[in-house]
Amino acid sequence: MLEDLFQSSTSVSLLVAVVGLLVLSFLNTNFSFKNNQREPPGPYPLPLLGNLLQLDLNKLDISLFDLSKKYGPVLTVYFGPKKVVVLAGYRTVKQALVNYAEEFGDREVTPIFHDFNKGNGILFTNGDSWKEMRRFALTTLREFGMGKRISEDKIIEECRYLIEEFKKLKGKAFNNAQTINNATSNIISAIMFGKRFKYEDPVFQAMVERDNKTIHLTGSAPILMYNMFPWLGPFLKNWRDVIKNVEANREDIKSFIADLKETLNPEMCRCFVDAFLRHKLNVEKSEIKNSHYHDDNLVNSVMNLFAAGTDTTGNTLQWGLLFMAKYPHVQDQVQAELSRVVGSRQVRIEDRKNLPYTDAVIHETQRLANIAPIAIPHKTSRDVTFQGYFIKKGTTVFPLLTSVLHDENEWETPHTFNPSHFLDKEVKFVRRDAFMPFSAGRRVCLGESLARMELFLFFTALLQHFRFIPPPGVTEEELDLTPAVGFTLAPSPHELCAVSRQ
Repeated sequence: MLEDLFQSSTSVSLLVAVVGLLVLSFLNTNFSFKNNQREPPGPYPLPLLGNLLQLDLNKLDISLFDLSKKYGPVLTVYFGPKKVVVLAGYRTVKQALVNYAEEFGDREVTPIFHDFNKGNGILFTNGDSWKEMRRFALTTLREFGMGKRISEDKIIEECRYLIEEFKKLKGKAFNNAQTINNATSNIISAIMFGKRFKYEDPVFQAMVERDNKTIHLTGSAPILMYNMFPWLGPFLKNWRDVIKNVEANREDIKSFIADLKETLNPEMCRCFVDAFLRHKLNVEKSEIKNSHYHDDNLVNSVMNLFAAGTDTTGNTLQWGLLFMAKYPHVQDQVQAELSRVVGSRQVRIEDRKNLPYTDAVIHETQRLANIAPIAIPHKTSRDVTFQGYFIKKGTTVFPLLTSVLHDENEWETPHTFNPSHFLDKEVKFVRRDAFMPFSAGRRVCLGESLARMELFLFFTALLQHFRFIPPPGVTEEELDLTPAVGFTLAPSPHELCAVSRQ
């Protein structure tokens, strides 16, 4: 199968070479380097293939990071015939996304992202529609308590369900991915739909599983090839699976929205969907033309928020528990601090300031796990001269977050799990400017405050109740920290034991 050829760097090289020779017999693709302006340097590209033979598509962020060490923090790489400017290192990424926020603030909508949303929603759009949908989403999420006490209470309630699920295993080894994703998904579900789902609910389970598979496949080599050569789509199993998953989830979300429409009460707002529907009705009454408040924007905005609110937080929690099992001396210190400061009562957000070591461990988990190694691609909104290089309007830009979170100029031990990165000599928590897991600038993660609250409350609740250890017959040293290939980086499938502390 064509799909199988993409599973190794060697096979990718062989396939693209064959494709290149076939297409070159019909096309004569030339790259123009003639420009009065100085453009970012990079490896010399081959016609049609670009720099594909120099990239490992299964470890793309590492390949690009390595190239930046040779060509500098602003470099050009060709993905097939497509030119991409890569930004590497904390200072360069921050300068671009924050100081040049307008110039680097557009979204590059790749073919797969267009397939997802067709120009609607929040994550994969530009222009007035994006501005209005992002503004509405931020306002509505805050109204429903994002980062506030009402969200804290919902998360604490969900912690109890999650703890009960872990207790059912009675210390036996299990893969915690599905259970954790169910818990984090229920937080965003409560905001989107006004309710939580039982973990065994088949529709809910299927939605969560499909979203996770879709995000995993979106970062696979075949889909990266599809983005370069869209005509490949129908021949790729990964592409067919992604489209099938997205459409299935779209139908489920449409069904939830239809139920909420039938019971909509203009005097009471239960959730994000209600807020959107009420706003849509008001706009229709005012007879505003070309409104962005239509069903496609509603469905895709909910899909964007549901997927993002499930995957990233769930992955980070999985990494956190894996790190605790891998480094038991760190787990010891977290649990000692929790016992000393909180005892057996429920941890609250206000406790964070008195739990500096625990807070440092959570931050270090986010830094080293690096779950979004390449920020969702950006695009320049206008011609810009940046660090002495000319970058043309409409150029695709990859902010390489791996190079920020693992920047050797910013972190004392960038490739080691070291909570001291976030502690001073007096063991007080310290913020680090190069801590940028949520990206920065105009496209910074809009759910950051909710994610931070979830990570703190879920992590502390689980560490209060359980000790996490490797499964029988596996040592701490044998626990594998190699991430699974995907658009976000989850731990490779593994099992842990959650041993009750009570």
